[in-house]
Amino acid sequence: MERTFVMIKPDAVQRGLVGEIIGRFERRGIKIAAMKFMQVSDELAGEHYEALKDKPFYKDLVSYIISGPVVAMVLEGSDVIKIARNTMGITNPADAAPGTIRADLALEIGRNVVHGSDSVESAAKEIELWFGKDAFAWQRDVDTWIFE
Repeated sequence: MERTFVMIKPDAVQRGLVGEIIGRFERRGIKIAAMKFMQVSDELAGEHYEALKDKPFYKDLVSYIISGPVVAMVLEGSDVIKIARNTMGITNPADAAPGTIRADLALEIGRNVVHGSDSVESAAKEIELWFGKDAFAWQRDVDTWIFE
């Protein structure tokens, strides 16, 4: 099974959308392998967004992500990176397909409610950064009804 990292961002937490967002992933059949509610430190934000350090919006991005609590998750399933990203919708909510999390729950690119890894490599890096060894494996009995 493939794993990915997904973060429910501060705007979604403040708006009370955590249950709605988690429910959308669970209804797809995606397993939550690990999850934690947390306040992001300056250091963690800097490491997470290190690739964007030279962008003009970097400081605002870090300020935003540390502005309130987030829900960090490790999701697991067959082709879960692609499925999770399709469930979230593209980055700009104005262009996201109807029925996706971003199209249904967000209006602006800077407040797009969720983040998700975009590749196997970034998922591994983000899971290690956010969870270290805490992202353990567990068996979900319903998986035989979801996966071939």
